[in-house]
Amino acid sequence: MKFTLKAAAAILVIAPLCANAGGDPEHVKFPEGYEKTFTKYATMNRANQTQVAKLYANEVAISSYTQGKMSASGAVMIMEIYTPKKDADGKPIAGSDGIFEIDSLAAVAVMEKRNNWDAAFPKENRTGDWGFAVYNPDGTAKSNDLNCVQCHTPLQAQDYLFTYQKLVDFVKK
Repeated sequence: MKFTLKAAAAILVIAPLCANAGGDPEHVKFPEGYEKTFTKYATMNRANQTQVAKLYANEVAISSYTQGKMSASGAVMIMEIYTPKKDADGKPIAGSDGIFEIDSLAAVAVMEKRNNWDAAFPKENRTGDWGFAVYNPDGTAKSNDLNCVQCHTPLQAQDYLFTYQKLVDFVKK
C-alpha cells in the first residue's frame, strides 16, 4: 500500500512536467501567416540527422541581431520540422548540397521571448525569457514528449538558440 501511494504521488508530481515538457501552447501561440511575415534565415539537417529544419525569425529578432544584441522581448523564432525522403534502406536522401530532400512537414516549433510572461506561465517551463510550443502543420497544438527547456537551458551564451551562429551569420550578410 505504501508503494502504491508513493508511486501515485510521484506520478502526480511528474505529470505536469511531462504535459508541458515540450512547451506550452497556452502561452506561446502559433503565429498565423509567419511564412509571409518572418524571415527565413536557414535550411539545414537537424542534429538528429533524421529531419530537415527551415528556420524563421520575426523582425524583432532580426533587428536585435543586426544591432549585435541578443533577441529583444517580442522575438519569435520558428523551426519547421520536415520528414525527409528516404531510400530503399530507409536512410534520408541528401541533395547535392547535403541537405535532405523534403518529403512532408511534420511539425512547427515556436520559441517566443518575452520579459513580461503571465505569472501563470511558470519559470521552470521556460528558458530565461524564452517560452516554447510545438504545433502540427495546421497550427493545432502537437502532443510532444521533448523537453525544450532542458535542451535549450545550457545555451545561455547563445541566446538559448541552437541556431544562434546561423542567425548571426545571416544578419551579417
